Amino acid sequence: MRDPVRQTAARTPEAPALRAMSDTWSYARLDNEVDRLAQQLVGAGVRSGDRVALLFTGGPEAVLATHAVPRAGATVVPLHPAWPEPELERCIRALAPGGAVVLCTADTEAAARGLADRHAVFTLSTPVEGARPLAATARAAPLADSIDLSLTHSVLWTSGTGGRPRGVELTWDNQLASAAAVSDRLALDPADTWYAALALAHVGGICLVVRAAITGSCLIAPGSFNAEDLARRIDTAEVTHVSLVPTMLRWLLDARADRAAPPTLRTVLLGGAPMPAELLDRALDLAYPISVTYGLTEATSQVATATPDLVRRKPGTVGAPLEGVEVRIAQDGEILVRGPTVMRGYVGETTQPLSDGWLHTGDLGRIDGDGHLWVTGRLDERIISGGVTVDPAEVERVLIDHADVREAAVVGLDDREWGEVVAAAIVPVRGRQVVLAALDDHCRAALAPAKRPRRLAVVGDLPRNANGKVDRHAVRALLLRSRR
Repeated sequence: MRDPVRQTAARTPEAPALRAMSDTWSYARLDNEVDRLAQQLVGAGVRSGDRVALLFTGGPEAVLATHAVPRAGATVVPLHPAWPEPELERCIRALAPGGAVVLCTADTEAAARGLADRHAVFTLSTPVEGARPLAATARAAPLADSIDLSLTHSVLWTSGTGGRPRGVELTWDNQLASAAAVSDRLALDPADTWYAALALAHVGGICLVVRAAITGSCLIAPGSFNAEDLARRIDTAEVTHVSLVPTMLRWLLDARADRAAPPTLRTVLLGGAPMPAELLDRALDLAYPISVTYGLTEATSQVATATPDLVRRKPGTVGAPLEGVEVRIAQDGEILVRGPTVMRGYVGETTQPLSDGWLHTGDLGRIDGDGHLWVTGRLDERIISGGVTVDPAEVERVLIDHADVREAAVVGLDDREWGEVVAAAIVPVRGRQVVLAALDDHCRAALAPAKRPRRLAVVGDLPRNANGKVDRHAVRALLLRSRR
């Protein structure tokens, strides 16, 4: 296959590819800029098979580098600038023990400066201390535009909510299979304009960049997510599609002051974390075209996706598996996935979570009579209290059903008598106050004794990691502190 940007540029050179600030790039311009950056990377010493780390918050530079690194023959490794320096260093050393090439921009200066004495750090824009600007290079021979689909396209780090983060190798085959299946499910076409809200280090962020080039659609690349900016662009009909995590959706609804969604907004793709029922109801009442997806980094983002029509008919389901993706439920309730989107493996690990091609996701779920998947929780988050197995997701649903509770996160705390007890951090609905005694009565009416939270803490917001997922390790630490 040809390089996706070059292929689309050859087919529709003047079609809009990228919007940033007030500037719009055509696919022909994007192709030229990608080629220029790829030439610079080769001139800086990047060779076929190298891994190039990207430290970007977003913006046009992120899109450009995501396409240019593979064109230079290297593998894209997006890292999140919000990660602490020891975590960034650990990830880079796992990929390139002898040192790596790191690309940054002026807004990731702090993270880049800490790495510059151990790695070759280059900046795409204003030079930062300790980093070198990529030198302009004379136009060399054209870079090869054909792709070996078996090669690794990117390495992404799992969020680590269930333990130590791991580097996931995704091939070009994985990316193309995912793009084709998602495009089919959501009926995507070149007229779409996507708002790139997710960071590159989030699998949904990088997959959107690749998918847009393959489908020939346009990306709005604002940099860091800003709910007010997205709200304005929705109101002016600039955005037809956007991919968000639930927290971002809540910020968007607040920014638009609960005004109904305009008909020009065709899809709001929700994933990355469980969707609270009250938030889904709120969005649907405002006519938002919500498409709920279930996926994971190891499966190149989406595994199953419910279209807006299905979400309205069966709220809570994530729909049928994508075309070519197989899903089955193991005896212990774990969701298993097989198909062309499943990763090559974890970087540097000999033991892989694959059995006869089936990926063990660690997630729990069920498939109904229509073939639609329902995700019910995490296998490694189950709590065993007095011999009773407790699914945190079940307890969270009960807590959120209370009129005064907006969000909840449930974890297990060690207990001498019961082994573990259920504990919860809760966020009140704005403008309301949670009465813990009333909430306890609410739980008693809906949950068996072993499933009732024995410790409740009211917080302003749930702690989250850089990808927007609830950080359960931080929740557990918070609840332990509140017990003292």
